[in-house]
This record gives sequence, structure tokens and C-alpha cells, in this order.
Amino acid sequence: MMFTRRPFVAVAVVCGLSFLSSVELSAQQTATPAPASQQTAKPAPAAQGQEVDPLKRQRSDEEQFKAQKELHREIHTAYRTWLDQDVAYIISDEERKAFKSLSNDEEREAFIENFWLRRNPNPDSPENEFRDEHYRRIQYANDHFAAGKPGWKTDRGHMYISFGKPDSIDSHPSGGAYNRPIEEGGGETSTFPFEVWHYRYLEGVGDNIDIEFVDTCQCGDFHFTIDRSEKDALLHVPGMGQTQWEQMGQSKKADRFRGGTESLGTGPLASSQGAKEFDRLELSAKLFAPPPVKFKDLEAFITEHKIMNGPPFPFDVRTDFVKVTESTVLVPITVQIRNRDITFETKNGVATGVVNILIKVTTLTHKTVQTDENTVSIEQPAELLEKSLDKKSIYWKALPLLPGLYRIDIAIKDLHNPDHVGLYGRGLEVPTYHDEKLATSSLILADQMGTVDSHSIGAGSCVIGNTKICPRVMATPGTPVNFKRSQQLNFWMQVYNLGIDEASKSNLATVTYQIIDTATNNVIFEKQLDSKDLGPHSDQLTVEKTLPMAGLQPGKYKVTIKINDEISKQEIAQSAPFVVE
Repeated sequence: MMFTRRPFVAVAVVCGLSFLSSVELSAQQTATPAPASQQTAKPAPAAQGQEVDPLKRQRSDEEQFKAQKELHREIHTAYRTWLDQDVAYIISDEERKAFKSLSNDEEREAFIENFWLRRNPNPDSPENEFRDEHYRRIQYANDHFAAGKPGWKTDRGHMYISFGKPDSIDSHPSGGAYNRPIEEGGGETSTFPFEVWHYRYLEGVGDNIDIEFVDTCQCGDFHFTIDRSEKDALLHVPGMGQTQWEQMGQSKKADRFRGGTESLGTGPLASSQGAKEFDRLELSAKLFAPPPVKFKDLEAFITEHKIMNGPPFPFDVRTDFVKVTESTVLVPITVQIRNRDITFETKNGVATGVVNILIKVTTLTHKTVQTDENTVSIEQPAELLEKSLDKKSIYWKALPLLPGLYRIDIAIKDLHNPDHVGLYGRGLEVPTYHDEKLATSSLILADQMGTVDSHSIGAGSCVIGNTKICPRVMATPGTPVNFKRSQQLNFWMQVYNLGIDEASKSNLATVTYQIIDTATNNVIFEKQLDSKDLGPHSDQLTVEKTLPMAGLQPGKYKVTIKINDEISKQEIAQSAPFVVE
């Protein structure tokens, strides 16, 4: 049974990289250059009296090099623009550092793809509501808040992009006469243009938030301020714009300028307002900070090794590896939880369990390279809850990583039982797929497998390429997974770097898959396929098959897939054990 993800706007790196875009990019990067004789060939001289079409004139080596350099600079500028403009207000410090450390454009594309997927409130949808809304806000800011600079660069643009439309606006576009509220000292003065944006609630900031902007240059550039006296145009004019107490002779205007964040006049509420200076400083820090980590409590369990107070929350984890390019590997992570270990609450006849899941991948030097966090839920009609407790639910996420050694940490928390927390931490070795070496992905066993529509290719839970396959997960890696005789056995594996015959431009390999009884080592079932039947002109194949298990007696078995490449003269095999109950 799958988890149903609750819609929410995540504010923190990750999901499946588009296979199509990766293949296209790889094809561009590995395109065979033209022979040197063609690169340096001189254009044939035009016939006497005939003009040469400048669009057909062949460029010199120097001109080609200059054009390539300009193209690289343009592409590099596009990524810098994305980092410094598009997501300047919503990217975390860790994400910014990670992006700057990437070494090529392919990694940057994968990072950007995951950046938006992680924030998608509905990851199963091909549309990303968060990204679309974010760019709509940028456009709105540019259209409405520009002031000698793009609207997104202004403080009002910053707040609008970060938090959206305020619930109400107190606008004074021309300034002028202003009766101060008593908390600002009372009395009448004249102001510069200013606005106060009110939000009833801002996640990570608080309730009833007022954000003040003032245009002291009277040029349309309203800047953020925590000093409510800054809008007072008569602040430094002696004898004018007096507060209520100054008019009564109980204080002097000079008393306002004794330090602090504001220069408000004294009054009945002066002491209580002064005590809130640190609150305004804290508000400013929160407003301009990047979005916080969604599950800070789970982050503490991972980074600080916080001690758990309640009983452990058990769960199982499986990691697989799928090649995207030579330098990028997709790592699907499957988290499996028994329904019996989840706390369910019943309301209106529906029993609901809710779990927070945080996945963090770090290097051996503790540098964070990928993070995924989600709130997921499982729902059952209350009358069917007892029967569903013996079932298991999974959460699946695919993260693109470079080959190398990592540590993966996972923390889960039962929202209906806050002390019920589970932790997982292991080393993770992401393999290198060399172009000349025959290789395979992980061999995945599942009881269900199907083809997705064209809109869902490479996206959604348990989707790899155009196939949806949710792995069976066991507590210990290598332990046989369990199947019932009434179920079907589905297996999936990809083969990489098959040799291609130069004459026929096709591959030539045999693919053999077997079901072996491990007790007797007898081959129960065997079938051989020609690689040309799976894809004649490709160096990559996908082997997927569905077999009924009704004919298998209870016992221990294994699936073995063997690849024999006649062109490269290489062989490789993968096996996965399973048990029939």
C-alpha cells in the first residue's frame, strides 16, 4: 500500500531526473567532432562577379572558438542568474553552497530539477504549483514594484515573492498629514510615502505580522524598515511634528535621539514599546532569512544524535542504482513502514496516520548534498483499519548523485505520537558506470509493475523511465523478499554499454533470465531473448518481465539475469533471492 502525500509547500533537494533530457544532454556532449580537415577547410572562392552569401560563409577556427566561448559564457550566466535572481530569496544556505560546488552543467540541471520537485506540493502531478506561483510572483513584483531597478530587487518585491499577497495593505502613496497612534507617541506630523503590509499568519514567522515600507527618497523605492519613526518627514525639523507629550511640555523632541532602533517620542506606552526593540530585530531576521528546514526536530536527531524519549519507530530501507549518465546516478530510496507501527486517529469514519520523513545524504566530510522531506499519510475506512494493520506502506524518492561514497540518514516521526521516532544511518557507495564497461542497474523485484503514460515518464512515486515498479523491501539487505503463490513476480533491470556493430549499427547480445530453486540449485524456468528484440540500435536495454507464481512450490528461489555481449565480448549477471509462501 502506498502513502498518499499531503499537499503542502515544502521549503527546503529531489526527485527523479528526466531521462529524456539526460539522454539529449549526453548526446550533445558526446557528439563526434568533425574531422580536422573539415574544420579547417577554406570556403571555395566565389565566381568572378558573384557575391558570397554571408549566412553560408564558413567561419574560421578563431571565429568558431569565439562563438563556443560566448555560448559557454551565456549558459554559465543563465545558471548564475537562476541562483542570484530566480531563487535568491527561497534557496537555503546549504543549497546555495551545494549548487556552487557543482562541476558541470549536467549536475546543475539535475540540481535545479530536484530543487523544484522538492517544493512541489503535489509531487505526483506533472505541474509544479510552487514553481509556477513563484515565477508569477516575480513577474508581479517586476510589474508593480520597479523603482529604477527591477521590482524583484526591491524590498516590497522580496516580501511579495517570499510570502505572497498580504491580507491587507495600509497605503499612503503620497505621505502627508498623519495622526500617530498612541504607541508611536500620538500627535500629528507629516510623513513620506509609506505602506504597512499585514499578514494574519506567516509560516516560520508568526501571527499578525505587520511589515512597514517607507519611500524616503520619494522616488517610488519603498524600503523595509523596523523604525516606525523613519516615515516622519518632520523628524529632524525643530519644533514641528511634535508628539502628544511634547505638545503638553512633558518631554522634549531631543529626547527621541538617544539611541535604539527607533526615534519615537515618549508617551504613555513608550516603555512597553522600547522593550519590543529586540522583537522587531528578530522579525527582520526571520523575514529576510531563507525558508527554514521543514522538519527541524528530525534534523536534530540526525545532526546532533539527539536521544529518543519514546519507543523506537521501526522501518525498513532499500536503495537502488540506475544510470542516468556516466557522471550521474539515480538512487531510488524506498522507505517501508508497517501499518501496525503507525498511530491512527479516526474522524468522520476515516482512520488516518501521518508520518514526517526526512532523508539526508552527506559526503564523508559531512557536506550535505541532497535532502528530502515530506509529510505523508495513509487513510483507511475506520471499519477496515484492523484488517489493514498487517499491511505495509512505502514512501519512495529518487535522488541524483555523483558516483562516490556517502552517508544516508533517514528520520521518521509519527505525528499522532510525537515521541515515536525512528532513525536509520548507513554508508552508501554509488557506483561508477564507465562508458566502455558492460554494466547493469539494480535488479528490482515487485508484485506489481506497469507502464505509465507519456506525461508521467520519469516522474512520480516508483516511476523509473516509463515503468512504475515499487520494490519489495526487507529489513536486511540481501534477505529474500516474500511473495505469495497468488501473486505475480515482476522483475526489472537495465543493461548499459552494450557494444554496437559499426556496419549494422545494432547490438548483438543474448539476455537470459532464470528462476532457480536455491535448495537444489535446479533451474525451474529459463528463457533467452535476443537484445535486438528489446532495442536493436541502442547500447542500453530494459529487461522487465512478469511471471505467475502459482506453479512454484513454497520455498526459496532466486531470479538471475545474464547478459552475454557478442560485440564487446563481455558478460555480466545479476541475481535477487525471493521466497514463495
